[in-house]
Amino acid sequence: MKLQLSLTRILSTLTAAVLLAVLTVPTRASDSKPIAGVTAPAWSLKDVDGKTVSSADFKGKVVLLDFWATWCPPCKAEIPSFVELQKTYGDQGLVVVGVSLDEEGARVLKPFMKQFGINYPVVLGDLKTAQAFGGVRSIPTTFIISRDGRIAGRHVGVVSKADFEKAIKPLLAAAPVPAPAKPAARY
Repeated sequence: MKLQLSLTRILSTLTAAVLLAVLTVPTRASDSKPIAGVTAPAWSLKDVDGKTVSSADFKGKVVLLDFWATWCPPCKAEIPSFVELQKTYGDQGLVVVGVSLDEEGARVLKPFMKQFGINYPVVLGDLKTAQAFGGVRSIPTTFIISRDGRIAGRHVGVVSKADFEKAIKPLLAAAPVPAPAKPAARY
């Protein structure tokens, strides 16, 4: 009986480890290749304070949209780079947006954000949004979105700050997308 109980615990632990590995490691080399030119899906999600944030809020910006979770070690490893990228390139039109896939929501996110000094918006992700981006199979998964709203790249797994900079610099150098002209008022 004792041996059976130990085997059950071992199998449970191994199953959990395999699931964690599957959720945090790229499934194939092509996952890091860009999806050139596809228009990014529109989304609207709540932030940790309950305020609605949407993709439209970032029109004309270069966006790093990162699907992640607080319990994911590779996700945590990328956060200092995202904080630095936001600090360095925010004035040039970069916005990092974290899409948290934590089931516990704002309760775990608020203290986590404070602890890690997160200086960019974090929203509470959902299955619908993950599916709109082609199904996020592993985390972290980061989409690079150009000023005109097109996906310029997708990276699964940990990516270096230097690699993100190489991807965003040309996008930041592109002219900002002009706001649509408002029709003249008729009197």
